[in-house]
Formats: sequence, structure tokens, C-alpha cells
Amino acid sequence: MPSLRAPALWRRLTLGGTLACNLSGPARPWSGSVRDQVLGIRLLNGKGEHLRFGGQVMKNVAGYDVSRLQAGAMGTLGAITEISLKVMPKPAMTMTLVQDMAVEDVIKYMNQRAGESKPITGAAWVDGKVYLRLSGAKSAVEATAKKWSGEVMEQGDAFWQQLQHMQHDFFQSDEPLWRFSIGSTAANPELEGPWLIDWAGSQRWYRGEANSARMESMAQRAGGQVSLFRGGDRKEDVMHHQPQALQTIQSRLKESFDPDGLFNPGRLYSWL
Repeated sequence: MPSLRAPALWRRLTLGGTLACNLSGPARPWSGSVRDQVLGIRLLNGKGEHLRFGGQVMKNVAGYDVSRLQAGAMGTLGAITEISLKVMPKPAMTMTLVQDMAVEDVIKYMNQRAGESKPITGAAWVDGKVYLRLSGAKSAVEATAKKWSGEVMEQGDAFWQQLQHMQHDFFQSDEPLWRFSIGSTAANPELEGPWLIDWAGSQRWYRGEANSARMESMAQRAGGQVSLFRGGDRKEDVMHHQPQALQTIQSRLKESFDPDGLFNPGRLYSWL
């Protein structure tokens, strides 16, 4: 189901790169993340060993699921040579509803809609408009569209594709791009500048110059993390700082997979 479940393929990223970056599309809250679709992988580690983890069918993992460990590792644990993924059938019908809404009201609205037992597979806000995507059986989609407010968007599929692949006009800027991963019901951080809200509030993009320490503080108060996704001052770590306990665990994993530090040293964190 590439139009709904597939992760964002930004510019020239490969499937392996998409897993390494752990980039997921707008259906993330309902269909799962990239890591949730991984059944197994083959990996070339820093010792020159070509290892296999997981398998090619569901319900076959015993012990520690190393396959999913690669999601978001930025290639620091080895070179992925093979990935086995789950696939799902394409829905019978997809429809997008759009309406004007202020950012102050959209968080509550999207969470209300996401909490209903309806065929929703996308909830985003940008440029003063909220977009809801419905996907599933034709009868369920049409019945929900009649009940919910909003105009049917003729180019709805194109909008979600642009959002998924980060080709929307919001991303076409040289300003620093920040990615917040926070609680879906948390109030929007008080920052002046353009916002794009995705995943019914759990993923929020901000464009503008900002102090990383202040951004991390805001993200923590909102129950999540923030990263400097693109641009800005990249002399320091661009990922959210990790507690010492997690740093120790990640350092041990790195030592186990890549004892000589051959794969992307410092790409994820300066200390890794």
C-alpha cells in the first residue's frame, strides 16, 4: 500500500536509507512506523560478517529483534544489504476532507477525529487548513465523509504524496527545519514562524532559527523530542540529547556491531 503506508522517500533515499532514517509517512499513527513493517534484514557489520536477522514471514522473531534496531540507526551499526517488509492491500477508496482552521483549534480537533472508530489514515494541518484522509471500504468512507465537516479535495492524493515525500511548499525553504516528535495532545510550542502538523499532532515541523537547548526544553515539556532535521548550526549534535543510561546502551551496541567505528562515526551522535 505505497500511497498510505510507505515511508517518505525524500530526494534520492533508498529503501535501506529510509529504514536507517526511520522516516514514516502520514499514516504512521494508524498503520505503524517503518520499523513496524520490517520482517527481517541482512546486515554487513564492522567485522566483515554478513548477518541475517528476522525472516521473511510474520511471527518468526525469537529473542531480541535486531531487524528493527536498524530503524533510525543512520547506518551506524552496519550496511543493510537486504530488507523483508510486510505488504498490505490497497484500500478500495480514499478521500480527503479539507477545511479552514486556526492552529489553536486544530490539535483538539484532530485528536477528536483520530479517537473515533472511523477509517481515518491521515490528519495534517498547514497554511491554516486541516486535512483528513479517509481510506477503506467505499461504504465506510462515504458514510464518514457525510458525517464529518469539510470539503472533498479533488487533488487529495497529490497533497498526501507531497507531504509524504517532503515535496510540499512548506519544505521548500533554506530556513532551518526542526522536527518535533511529541504528545499528540500537547499544546503547540510557542514559536513564531511557519508550522506543519502531521500524525494528528504527534509530528510537528517548524521552520526558523532557534536555540537547540530551548527547543529541547520545549519538546520535553510536550512529552517528546526534537531534532534539527535540516540546515542551521550543525557543528553540534542535531539529535535530541540522550540520558547517560541510553548513551551507555547505544555505545555498547555500537561496540558489538562495529568495534572499529567504521560505519558513519558521529553521524547519529558525536559520541557514537
